This record gives sequence, C-alpha cells and structure tokens, in this order.
Amino acid sequence: MTSAESYHPAPPAGSTGRTGPAGPLAGVRVLELAGIGPGPFAAMLLADLGADVVRVDRPGGPDLGVAPAFDLTNRNKRSVVVDLKDPAGAALVLDLAERADILIEGYRPGVAERLGVGPDACLARNPRLVYGRMTGWGQDGPLASTAGHDIGYIAVTGALALTGPADGPPAAPANLLGDYAGGSLYLVTGVLAALHHARAHGRGQVVDAAIVDGTAHLTTMIHALRAAGAWQDRREANLLDGGAPFYGVYATADGGHMAVGALEQRFYDAFGAALGLTEEEAALRADPARWPELRAAVAARFRTRTRDEWTGVFTGTDACVAPVLTLGEAPAHPHLAARGTFTEDGGIVQPAPAPRFSATPTAVLRPPARPGAHTAEVAADWDVPALATD
Repeated sequence: MTSAESYHPAPPAGSTGRTGPAGPLAGVRVLELAGIGPGPFAAMLLADLGADVVRVDRPGGPDLGVAPAFDLTNRNKRSVVVDLKDPAGAALVLDLAERADILIEGYRPGVAERLGVGPDACLARNPRLVYGRMTGWGQDGPLASTAGHDIGYIAVTGALALTGPADGPPAAPANLLGDYAGGSLYLVTGVLAALHHARAHGRGQVVDAAIVDGTAHLTTMIHALRAAGAWQDRREANLLDGGAPFYGVYATADGGHMAVGALEQRFYDAFGAALGLTEEEAALRADPARWPELRAAVAARFRTRTRDEWTGVFTGTDACVAPVLTLGEAPAHPHLAARGTFTEDGGIVQPAPAPRFSATPTAVLRPPARPGAHTAEVAADWDVPALATD
C-alpha cells in the first residue's frame, strides 16, 4: 500500500505531536533505520518539511554521545524499537516498508541485506519504495567496506585542502561540509527526486548517496576556476580562500573577528571608506603583488576597535562585512532574530526548519523522539498491529 492512497496528513490521528502547519511533504511516509550522523539529519530535514518520519531504533539505541532529549536531529519524528537481529523484527520492518514512500538507512554496504531489510527485500514488498542509502564511501569501490568519518571523506575529495592558512595544516570545518552538506543534503535531494519519479512512473529505486560523491560535487565551481587557470592548489593563494585581502577574516581589538567579503569594486569602495583606508591604501587592490601591504593596512585598522564597535560601523552599509559570531551568539543577531532563523522548543534553542514556504509553512511540532515512545500510535497509523505486540 503506497502511492497516493497511502498518504496521511501529518501529524496522523492519535499523534501526541502538537498541531500546526503540515509542511509541503505532508502525507509522505518515511521509514528511518536508526543510525548516527548524516542519515538522521536527512530524515530530520524530511520531517521538518512535513513528512511522517518513523525512526526504527534498536534495543539500547546507538551511542550518540548526547541524551535522546537533546538529540535535535530526531525532532519532528516518531520512534519505535525493533530488534533487527531477530527475524521477527526484520519482518516488522518489511511490513512498515510496505507502507512507506521512502526508506533511509546508513549501514555499511551489505549490512541491511544481512539483516533481511535490504533493497531487494523491501522493493519486493513495495515496488514504489524509494530506498535511500547513506554512506561515506558509497556502495562500491575499494573503500566501500571500510570505516570512515567526515574528515577523511572531505580529505580525499580535495575539499579539506581548501581550508586553513597557507603556512599551516588544513582546518577541519567541524563535520558540516562532508556529513551534512555532501551527505545529508544530497540524500534528501536524491530521495525526493526518486519520489517524484516513483509517483510519475510507479517504480521505486535505490538512491546511493555517498559523502565523497556529494562533497566532490560541491567543489564543481572550484574545478571550473582551476581549469580556467584562475585557481591554484595552494591555500590562501586564491580569491575565495583568504588569498585576497578583501575576502578574509581579521582580528579586532578585543580578540573578536570580522569577516570581509568585499569582492566587487563598489562593495570594496564602501568597505574602504567605512574602514578608513587612505586613497593610496585602497588603490593597492589593483596590484596583487602589493596585496600583503593592503592586508597589513586592513589588519591594522581592524585592531583599533572591538568587534561590536566595527559591527556598528558597518551596519547598514554595502561593504559586505559581518561579525564572526559563536553558535551561542548567533540567535541574538538582529537579522536572524527578526527572521526567526532560530526557534526555541522544549527549552532548547535550535535552528528553525528551512527553507520557507508560502503555502505550506513548516515548524518544529515534536521534540526529539524518545526511542520507542510512539510504538502504539505508529502501529495504528501505519496499520501494523504486530508492531504493538512485538
């Protein structure tokens, strides 16, 4: 039972979630086989967009390093606990997959098959199912079966080499670039594209989302610049990696930092005027050989005032300068506060769902799902009574 006749508005009848806007994916059923990292984040994004996401947690749950109540990647979801090492558990997952539109798993290649819930078994029960697979290395290739983490995936794609100072090692950008940009966002793009195809043609398929593939894809523009001779394989030697003195980060008098992105001439003119560069100093932009002099002049100016003072100077200008804020400071930024970029739910300040929709707005309607907290209601809503007696 899939396609249009299986869709239900969200939250379903019997749900304990708060009522609110349904989101553009209302009625889409997503089955998430619990994991860590990019898979849960992708499922959260689908849930934020209004999909009915049921997370299949295993007994004991994964070692997340954070209490379930604070695991925001499980917001807007429901959870059931199933022991996939028990054949009866695999049968329950197949029952759920039969009623789902999308399934997401993040195991190493071959694990889902060994558990009896691989794509062949699931698609046999539900030919319209979109089966999304999230891995670091992909489903094939010499590294497919080996362990890995974000930093290794972005390392081999060349993305990690873009970050950091010229005279030091590359700087790891947390796990945002690989896990979430190259992984989660590409998985979501893939499963939604495949869902569109399934609705149009009645056939599901497998989506192989590898972090290495997505991260490499993110560097497309850099490869174009490199092919055109406009990018060097050296850090801080290019326009967008800190090589240009008008595109980078500068320290302020109080140890804070300001980010400068005054690329276009008119923005650079506004930047130079607000910063107080002399006409001679500002003109150094035209001669890359003298960029070190310009950088020194800009750095010296920024060291004369605090971060907040410079923020006041540049506010309301087109100089393309912004303060570098911490995660704790960001929600109070006037622009982000005015837009509601962050929200608070259950006492936890967190990013609000994105992007925004005029006709089908989104919201945080459920706190992070506690493992197994929704077994009875999912059993009823998805018409899998055996789940409630498992």
